[in-house]
Amino acid sequence: MKKVGQFYRERLVQQVKDGVAKNDNIFLINYSKVSGIQMSDLRKNLRGAGAKVCVTKNSIARLALKEVNQETLADRVSGQTALIWGGADSSEVSKILVKFIKDAENIKVQGGLLQGRILEKEDVQKLSELPSREVLLTMLLSAIQSPLTRLAGALNAKTRELISVLHQLSEKKGGK
Repeated sequence: MKKVGQFYRERLVQQVKDGVAKNDNIFLINYSKVSGIQMSDLRKNLRGAGAKVCVTKNSIARLALKEVNQETLADRVSGQTALIWGGADSSEVSKILVKFIKDAENIKVQGGLLQGRILEKEDVQKLSELPSREVLLTMLLSAIQSPLTRLAGALNAKTRELISVLHQLSEKKGGK
């Protein structure tokens, strides 16, 4: 029979493994000397963006990351580490992290994972500078819609010209 502590550790490892396996974007931050209020604000902001913060012992985080073949991330776990994951827009999550890092000096991004690709600290900064997913989709839609709008305008212009010519001819012949 397993002891309670062993059962609890196995559940934590499974939780971290599931979080890493089921989410496309994962960020690792070191948050030493951060107040509880600041950490609560970070959690609230990330929850609003659809991300979750997971804090666990480093040994458990390393074990779980190694079990899902993320040795590079496992090597970066040191100090007080939190894992942030979610199916949310990774650009939005990185913007929240970068803004929070500017406000709280003791937080450092240790790296991350974006759709299977390892992110460095600089990559997270660059990711935060990208427009959000909604803005990119709007830009794409307007690029697709623009030629169609111009075609419809050109067709309407020709129809208006034809109606104008017919109207002028009918006025010449005494019609209204």
